[in-house]
Parts: sequence; C-alpha cells; structure tokens
Amino acid sequence: MAWDIPFAELRALLGERFLTTEAARAEHSRDESHFPPVMPDAVAWPESTAEVSAIVKICAAHGCPLVPWGVGSSLEGHVLAVKGGVTLNMNRMNRVLAIHAEDMDVVVQPGCTREALNTELRATGLFFPIDPGANASLGGMAATRASGTTAVRYGTMKDNILALEVVLADGRIIRTGSRAKKSSTGYDLTRLFIGSEGTLGILTELTLKLHGQPEAVSSAVVDFPDIGSAIQAVISTIQAGIPMARIEFVDETAIRAFNAYEKTTYPERPHLFLEFHGSPSGVAEQAELAGEIMTAMGGSDFRHAASTEARNQLWKMRHNALFAAKSTKPGCIVLTTDVCVPISRLAEAVLETRADIDASPLTGPMVGHVGDGNFHCCLLLDPHEPRDKEAALDLAHRMAERALRLGGTVSGEHGVGMGKRKYLAQEHGEAWEVMGLIKQALDPQNLMNPGKLVKEG
Repeated sequence: MAWDIPFAELRALLGERFLTTEAARAEHSRDESHFPPVMPDAVAWPESTAEVSAIVKICAAHGCPLVPWGVGSSLEGHVLAVKGGVTLNMNRMNRVLAIHAEDMDVVVQPGCTREALNTELRATGLFFPIDPGANASLGGMAATRASGTTAVRYGTMKDNILALEVVLADGRIIRTGSRAKKSSTGYDLTRLFIGSEGTLGILTELTLKLHGQPEAVSSAVVDFPDIGSAIQAVISTIQAGIPMARIEFVDETAIRAFNAYEKTTYPERPHLFLEFHGSPSGVAEQAELAGEIMTAMGGSDFRHAASTEARNQLWKMRHNALFAAKSTKPGCIVLTTDVCVPISRLAEAVLETRADIDASPLTGPMVGHVGDGNFHCCLLLDPHEPRDKEAALDLAHRMAERALRLGGTVSGEHGVGMGKRKYLAQEHGEAWEVMGLIKQALDPQNLMNPGKLVKEG
C-alpha cells in the first residue's frame, strides 16, 4: 500500500485508535448527501490537539490526505475521502472545556455536539442557539458555516464564534481571536477558517458566544391558501421589525409527508411554523402583531403550541423533514438543495422553484428558514432510474442559477463540498481565485480535505 510507512507511524502513535479495517472505512464512506460512498484508506480517532498535530505532521511528511469527520451529517459530500488517505474522526474530542457564564462564552472541543453543549449549559441559564436540525458536531457546524431555524434571531455560526484553535497543514497549532467580544488587531483569521470545510486546517477548539435563555417562549402554526400568501406574510413580518426567533416555511407537499410520518392532521396547505422569545408581555405582543399581519395575508388563526412538550414536538417534526420526505418513497435517495436570496426576491424564487418541481417527474417537498431568505427542496429519486437523477440535477441547477440571478447564493448553510464547486466562479468571480491562492499558501500539498470547495491545480 502507498501509505504503509505513515500508517505504521500512526498505528504506533494511536494504537487501536487507528484502523484500516473495511468495517471502519465503510462506516466513514458516506454522509447524508446523494453522492455515492467513498472509503478512506484508514480512520484515526485523536484525543487531543497534540495528537492531531502529530497525525498531520506524519501525513504531511508522506503526502497523505486528511479528511476531518464530525458526525457525518453533511449534505454536500464534505467528509468523503475522494482522494483517499486518513479520515480524522473527532468524536473523542468532545469535551466542554470551560464555561464562562459571567462573560457568556464557552470553550469546547470540535466533537462536542450542539445538544450535548446545551445539556451542559442548562443549569447556567444560558444556551447556544444555532440549530441546524441534525445533532451535528460544533466543529462540523463551524467548518460549514452552518445556521438553521433560529438564524433569523441569533445569526449563524460565523456570528457566534469568538475564536478557534486550528492545526495547519504542516502540523503547526495556531489560535485565532480571543474571548474578547471585539478586536481590530490584524486579519480576521477566525472568519477565514469558519466555512473553510477542512480545506485549510483542522479545527481543534472553539470559543463560542452564549445567549440567555428567554424568559418566555411561544410557538404557533398558521396555514395559508397558497405559497405566495405565506411568503408575503414572511416578508411583511420581517420588514415590520418583529424579532422572530423562528419563522419556517413548509409547503403542502411537505405537510402531506409530515402527516404521514408523524401521524398529524395538519391541513394540506402551505404553513408557517413560528416561535417568539422574550418576556411574557413581549412574546404576547410579538405574537399579536405577527398574527395581524398574517391574517391580513389570508392566514388562518394561530394554533399555539403552549407547553414545552408541544413546542418540542413541533420543532422535532420540522427537523425531521428529510426523514418524512424519504418515508414517502421507500428506497429513494434524496438530493437536497439550499439556496438563499434577498428577502425581497423570496416569493419569486420559491414560486418559480415550486413550478419547476411540479413540471418535473419528481416529488420535492419544500421547507425553509424563510426569515432570512433561505429555503430547501428534498428531491426524491429512484437510485435505479437514471432519468430521476438527471431530472433532480437539472432542478438543482435551475435553483442555483435562479438564486444567483436574484442576487443570492447557491448555499445558505449546507456549504459547498463537492456539489456546489461548479458555481463558485460565477458567484464569487475573481474572489474564488483568491480563495485558491489562500489554499495554496496554507496547504501547498493539497492534503487538507482535497476535492472540496476550491479549484485545484
């Protein structure tokens, strides 16, 4: 094998935490994307930053690629070892290292998941709000610049990371930023590594902003006669300055899937799922104002999820959109899309996309974090039917082109991975060439997650 020498060194370093068995490699051969499996040559489980640095130095000395792995929930093939090499499973680096409640920040290792962090924080009255749905690792969320249902109120990962510890492609360990809430000293390297998808270095520690748990929380559901009315209600609510904590769009196809999967009985019409955070009086006022706007747009009366259990059930259902969609077509695979447009162009983007899907042979439920102009389609295709894949790729392409035409982006939160690279020259122009130069400067051997994000060669 080409990697016999480095693998012997890695085995000596890690012992049973370095495996080349087919079972371990197969377990790390696929994520939640539609891309076919690709097995790495080996899998390593580091337990410290020092071990990550040692692994990187060994691999760099022998030209062996490295691919970081969180929990495998990525949707664009980010964690597939398309050039072979070693997958670094970070789940043993999963500790909450320090909670600074008085400063409202926390230091974590990259393998810590968002749910594990919030469980640890529960007694402090603080929480980490970014909620992409999947119980993703915080390192993976930073690497893909993730967001989710609460981004309209609390921002995305880039807005909630103060500092990072990173192992570079030559094994050096650097820190970006500090625990200070602001700094004007030098280049913002923290933002450089957020969203870099493992192509510039391995994240080994994150310092995150925390938020106070709201005194009151209220959730509600409202349905509309058509998609246009629902989207216009979103635009009007946001433009009115109502501080929504969540405002999620679910089309009638997705509602049909939810009803079958969750045994619910929602009307098969476009819906908005809403949440309000604040003081009891503030939440009541927000809900009243939003209700007035939505009624004026043809919305139904609010159906409130008053208890914590009811709220949790509502958002669990929303986060299960992918699984609900897949359940409607057993054996299917799903191609997910992820565009984001200026909110003033949201209705146009959603309506044209829905018309495209309806004119195709595919089923495609639509959901979205529409408070910030971001929405998704779950395109269901038969893996044994080439025409399905062709139709799905065409629909995804049309969505991407439409988003760019409307002044948006081809990915609001899922990231680039392998699936979106072909659009980056169009979206970023010469700036994509600059990204490639940064990659060459920091990773001249192209060992850090090769085949992703940037142009190679």
